Parts: sequence; structure tokens; C-alpha cells
Amino acid sequence: MQAWPSPPVRPLPGPGRPLRVFDTAVAGVRPVGAGATAHLYVCGITPYDATHLGHAFTYLTYDLAQRVLRDAGHDVRYVQNVTDVDDPLLERAERDGLDWRDLAAREIALFREDMTMLRILAPDAYVGVVEAIPMIVDMVAELVDRGAAYPVDNDVYFSVAAAPAFGEVSHLDRAEMLTLCAERGGDPGRAGKKDPLDPLLWRAERPGEPSWPSPFGPGRPGWHIECSAIARHHLGGVVDIQGGGTDLTFPHHECSAAHAEVAAAARPFARSYVHTAMVSLDGHKMSKSRGNLEFVSRLRRVGADPGALRLALLDHRHTDDWEWTAPLLTAGERRIDRWRAAVALPAGPDATPLLAAVRERLADDLDAPGALAAVDSWVGAALAGSGAGTGVAGAGGEAPALVSRLVDTLLGVDLEPVRP
Repeated sequence: MQAWPSPPVRPLPGPGRPLRVFDTAVAGVRPVGAGATAHLYVCGITPYDATHLGHAFTYLTYDLAQRVLRDAGHDVRYVQNVTDVDDPLLERAERDGLDWRDLAAREIALFREDMTMLRILAPDAYVGVVEAIPMIVDMVAELVDRGAAYPVDNDVYFSVAAAPAFGEVSHLDRAEMLTLCAERGGDPGRAGKKDPLDPLLWRAERPGEPSWPSPFGPGRPGWHIECSAIARHHLGGVVDIQGGGTDLTFPHHECSAAHAEVAAAARPFARSYVHTAMVSLDGHKMSKSRGNLEFVSRLRRVGADPGALRLALLDHRHTDDWEWTAPLLTAGERRIDRWRAAVALPAGPDATPLLAAVRERLADDLDAPGALAAVDSWVGAALAGSGAGTGVAGAGGEAPALVSRLVDTLLGVDLEPVRP
């Protein structure tokens, strides 16, 4: 599947800093233990509606992670899936009288446009479930052969009892797991399962639903196995960062890890689980089921400055829930106007300490608000005329160009004036 075009990432002078992130599985901040190439897997959209700002905030988080890792000298191998066949997509297509494939193609195209507008670095592999069916079937077969899967009627389920580490991603008690399983696509009440928490691996063909051949009979994949199979196929070994919203911690990331670890007979599936907090609107988490959404595409249509929108999103820690309001975009517009005015000056204060400060803030668990505050401080001094032409390397006429470059490279914000 085709991704979107990545914006260029220009190198910066000197070395970047190693990335440390909050890892859900250890409930603390720890270094990302990546080698020469950092492996990232981020769960993608189910394409039955447009990209909302909660999605944008999520993918912006891993865009920042990529930028920090690259600046620290790593190559990055980034994989993202698209759940282009699943119950919500099929239900929406039936409701709207559309072919599910046409609906998916339309929303994926819109998502690509939104990511391009936000200057999100594209994945190296952008993989739809439909194209990944053969690798998913192979992985289900492995789990069957290992005695970790069993039939219920014609469906195939994974046995969580086969995964000794099950629960070590989310650290929830059983009652919490059962509640979230029921709320987030599971079927804990289904008769015939060995454990109510056992997730579906392969759903046997139902009338009117798409299906594919397999050794278990025609059908389609369960939700969690798709990410396990795609990540293993395209990244191999251990994933350095498994990413997604906090609502994916359980059951999705817990079950994906269990599938991968049992199939490989090795742990861990991921060295770090980095989750992005929820964005609210009108007092509730943005949700397609609730309908309280602000769409990136709508903001594009009304002429929102991409850099201002990106700054509005960046002004929040990825670990903290927050609420979207229209004044946030206005604040982003004011901020980018000031930044553009400052880098358009013929000279400015020494920008070398700013580069160090932004690197430090972003390497410390992706502290984007701290990085923005550091740039604000330099901009304020530049607009006040302080420190220009001091003769220090990185000061004077060199400073505005360095600031423009570091803001582009590390924050992904283009400070070139917006042209009609």
C-alpha cells in the first residue's frame, strides 16, 4: 500500500541526544534501547471515517520520536498498518450503501492528504490487512501448531493461558481486563471459549462478509493478530517502540504482544510501549461512536495554516489527556507568525544554546511544550533585538537560518511564509 510523501529532514550540526520515553509496561521513563536502526511499529487507522485531531496527535507523537532518533544518529525503520477490513468498516459501508473497499480507499486517500498537510514522516512500510492476509494466515497456523489456539465452532481463538507474560504490558487486574475486553471489540461472554479473555485469531466466513481461504476454512483475521504478523514480517526480531493511543494498551497491544511472543517462543515483542493520551472535545474523548470530532480535513478546507495546527498539537505532552478548543489554533497562528517574523530578521541571538535546549527537551520523553517554550524565548529575544551580531558562532546572521532549520528538522514546522 502506498504511503504519503515524507517532508525532507535536514541534518543539524553536532550530535543529537538519546531518546528516553515513558514506557507503559514499566510505568516509567527509560532509554529507547535501539541499535543502529531503530524499529518502530505504530497501529494505524480503521478507514471508515476521516482523520480527527486525536489521530493527528497520535501520529505526530511518533513523528517526533522518529526525528529525535534520526538526530541522535539512528536509521529508522517505521511500519504502520491499516485495518482495511474489520467490523466497524463493514458496518459503516452497509449503513451508507457503499462497497467496503471503496469506503476504505476513500478514507485512506484522505488520511494520506491529512498526514501530508501535517508534515508527518511517512512509514517505510504502510501495510493494509488485506494485502497481509497470507502472512497473518501463516502466523495463525504457527499458533495452532504450538497448541496456543483452538476452535470454537468454525472460528479460531488464541489461548491466553499459553502466554505466561500476558498482562505485563497493561498491568490490569482481571476485572479491568474483562470490562475493557467487552468495550473494545472482544467477546468475553461467548460460549465455548476456554477463557473469556481469549481473543479471536480467525473469524470464519459469515454470509455477506468478505473472506479469504485458509487452512482453518474461509474467513478473515481477528484484530490483534494483524499487527503481530505485520510487525514481525516487516521488522523481524524485537520492536524498539510499539506505539498507539492509550486506548490500545488493552486488549490490542497486550494481545498482539502475546501472539508474537508465543509464535516466536521469545520475549519481548517490544522493548518500549509508548502510548499517546486522548484528545477530548466538548468534555469527552474524541470518538467516532460519539461523533464529537474535529477533522483535519475540515481545518484544511477552511484554510488553517499547517504549521499553526502542528504547533497547536505540539503544545501538549503526549502522556497527558487534553481538550481541543478553537482558541488553541488561534494561539498556534500567533506563535508561528512570531517565529516567522524572528527568522526573517537579518541577525539574531546565538542559536546554539537553543539547539541544545530543544534537543534536550525532545529527548526527555518528547517534551514538545518545553521545546516550544525554548524557541519562544529565542524569538522574544530576537524580536527585541537582543544579542544580534555578537560574533559568536551561531549568532548574528547565522542564527535565524539555524533556528529555521532546527524548527523544521526537530519539530517538523516549516517557517517559510505560507503562499496562496
